[in-house]
Amino acid sequence: MSPRPHAGPRLHRSPTGASAALAMALAGCVAPRTAIESQETFDSGTTYSRTYAARDAHTCEAARRTLLSQGYVIQDSGTQQVRAKKQFQPALDTHVEVEFTVVCAREGYGGVRTIAFVNARQDRFALKKSSTSASVGLPAFGALSLPFNGSDEAMVKVASATIAAAPFYDRFFKLLERYLEGDPGQPIHAEPAEPPDPVDASASAPASMPSSAPAAAPR
Repeated sequence: MSPRPHAGPRLHRSPTGASAALAMALAGCVAPRTAIESQETFDSGTTYSRTYAARDAHTCEAARRTLLSQGYVIQDSGTQQVRAKKQFQPALDTHVEVEFTVVCAREGYGGVRTIAFVNARQDRFALKKSSTSASVGLPAFGALSLPFNGSDEAMVKVASATIAAAPFYDRFFKLLERYLEGDPGQPIHAEPAEPPDPVDASASAPASMPSSAPAAAPR
């Protein structure tokens, strides 16, 4: 009989090592989640608010004109609050709505200073399809549900969040200041005054007053 070939040394893998490698791989794929409460620092209000030396009604009116100039549709407007909405479609199956809310709060007792608080919320909608089926009644077999190739399409909200980008609000506040104080690039010229009516010289001249004393008799 021929001798059996000598088998090489076998490598034994530790199940503990394999589990550790798998855990490390999974840890690298999953990104760490940030808690919502840790994102709220409450350290500054410069992103969502500005203070203006104007009354609340004037500030909200400037905010209304700012939103109108950018294509927003006004939903609600008053002396202390303005709400507006604008729609976007970044893709064929995606719809985005941005809703602006401006609150004008008086500051101080004089009422000549106002804090404008601004918040913009973005809602994202996606196109969802669902297949349809119909039931056909047959006397011998009863009701049969037959599938069809047709489908129903509807826009479904898939995300909603507050816009937190500081440059986004900076652009809004800069345009609000232009409407509040006047655009420096478009100076306002005073309308020319109407010329005065021509005055009659004879009417303006003082009339001679008749002498009340009788004329002296000739001697």
